[in-house]
Amino acid sequence: MNIAIIGCGEVGRCYAEAFAKAGHRIVVLCDERPTDAVYKLAETLDAEVTTSAGEWAKKADVIVSAVFGGVALSAAQRIFPFMQSRAIYADMTTADPQHMQVAVESANASNVRFVDVAIMGAVTATREATPLICAGHGADTIIKLMQSAGAPIKLAGSRPGDAATLKLLRSIFTKGLEALSIECLMTAEKMGLRKELYEVLSDIDQMRLPDFMELSVRTHILHAKRRLKEVQEAKRLMTGNDLNPAVLNGVEELFERTSRALDDAGEIDKSLAGSLNWLSETAQTNTTPVSANHGDRNDD
Repeated sequence: MNIAIIGCGEVGRCYAEAFAKAGHRIVVLCDERPTDAVYKLAETLDAEVTTSAGEWAKKADVIVSAVFGGVALSAAQRIFPFMQSRAIYADMTTADPQHMQVAVESANASNVRFVDVAIMGAVTATREATPLICAGHGADTIIKLMQSAGAPIKLAGSRPGDAATLKLLRSIFTKGLEALSIECLMTAEKMGLRKELYEVLSDIDQMRLPDFMELSVRTHILHAKRRLKEVQEAKRLMTGNDLNPAVLNGVEELFERTSRALDDAGEIDKSLAGSLNWLSETAQTNTTPVSANHGDRNDD
């Protein structure tokens, strides 16, 4: 398969080398400011180096974009008109999912298939073995291409942009958990209770993560006011140990928001979907949640 790479930083060069080792031909390396490393790689791969979109794009069956997320849309729209019909554009950037939807429309207008590929780890550490997820028209071809190069990849979602969206949704959880872990362990360490803390958290290990997340949502409405007091006590614990809460302030704000909304709420559907819908209303700016009774009185 003939492949071109747009954006030849560490990610772009990594996959160019992996594709070449797998027997694919790298025809073009495109970068606005090619470095010595790009020219050296191009010489090794017998590839052309260019700095802008052009007729060279017709040489590629697949064009892989590894540019910065902020310029991903403009880079894609410049290259689409030059690509051969039904060729695949694989966007491996951290672009805004909404920008990807715009890119899909532009790709369709040029009869180009668009696949978004989200990198779920650090390529600097694990290189082409870094897990990937993808979605879009032509995803099956990209999965085969990546697998041939030793890259673990899964289909995630049916629409272009789903992979990028799922990566950001994952970040809400993982980065939030990272920040809470820092605040929690800082406090535990300062009080000499870090090892003991692991023991009292061990019950969480016994539950599947999706079950734990869903249980947290379903019980939140029932116990938000009581749990708010626990959060406030936890804050006092931190400040009493000369630590300044940052993430826990946001936790307190969320519990306060739910508690205020409950004061004006009628009967609430306490199923998972009902709880999420009601909580989403409380999270909207300048919106008072509308209580609804869908016949579910599950008080789990």
